Amino acid sequence: MQLRVTFVAAARSSPLLAERFEDDRPLDQAGWDEVQRVAHDLIPLAAAELRYCSPTPRSRATGDALGYTPLVQLALRDCGMGRWRGLTLGEAMAREPEAVDLWLADPRATPHGGESLLEFIARVGNWLDTRPVEDGGRIVAVAEPSVIRAALVYVLKAPPPTYWNIDVRPLSTTSVTGRAGRWNLRFDAVPAQPTRA
Repeated sequence: MQLRVTFVAAARSSPLLAERFEDDRPLDQAGWDEVQRVAHDLIPLAAAELRYCSPTPRSRATGDALGYTPLVQLALRDCGMGRWRGLTLGEAMAREPEAVDLWLADPRATPHGGESLLEFIARVGNWLDTRPVEDGGRIVAVAEPSVIRAALVYVLKAPPPTYWNIDVRPLSTTSVTGRAGRWNLRFDAVPAQPTRA
């Protein structure tokens, strides 16, 4: 049996440039407004047999607002950023420019004292590979954009630096199909839009 895992990127908790490593802030008003605008399209995913989310407040709130009542999965947490937790990329760069450069260039590096990019990708991939096939074919997981990027690198067996070239927008969906060790990225057709008279 094949699984279909649809990742839903959590709604925003801050403007893009104000995003923080391992951000624990709740949804901001713009995030709530975004959820309301797209809810009609995302609510049907609640029919999945299994519904999960990252442990962040914004992932949980996004899943709850969409009616998923998701089960928190610690393996879907953001990359462990050690002493950079709570900083923006700009703040980390201002404090430790050489360390940030190393972290961005070497997927094995942990200059922040946290988790390497390779460890992060492996953790998310292991979560994906251990989904229970016997419990059903459809899974929805609300997660941080970084988690979805890590999952895509894992699924595509892409070089780790590919992680930096994937853009995951809030409330976008990404589906993968397959089973442990054999995953495919799936692009779904966009429903036809009604024409205006």
